Amino acid sequence: MTVEQQIQLKLDQAFKPMHLQIENESHMHNVPKDSETHFKVVLVTHEFDGLNKVKQHQAVYKVLAEELAGSAHALALHTFSPDTWNASVAAPDSPNCLGGNGK
Repeated sequence: MTVEQQIQLKLDQAFKPMHLQIENESHMHNVPKDSETHFKVVLVTHEFDGLNKVKQHQAVYKVLAEELAGSAHALALHTFSPDTWNASVAAPDSPNCLGGNGK
């Protein structure tokens, strides 16, 4: 199972999301080809009702602790309750990597 698949499975099981989008953004960084180190996660769930962004992100970090201690280097988290998701335009694009090339 790939890291992306593990993330998908764990987030599905833990949060029963209304919307879940996972993008492997490793290609945007200075890592070997086909790496699974940098991910963008858009997660919409009722589990986030009444929680601020810090608490939402902490909940995701707790579920993905094993992946973050292993090969997953970074998560760009965009977390929403259903109400905040309906009021938002979209999750922002991730910026290009500016470092890690040894220069």
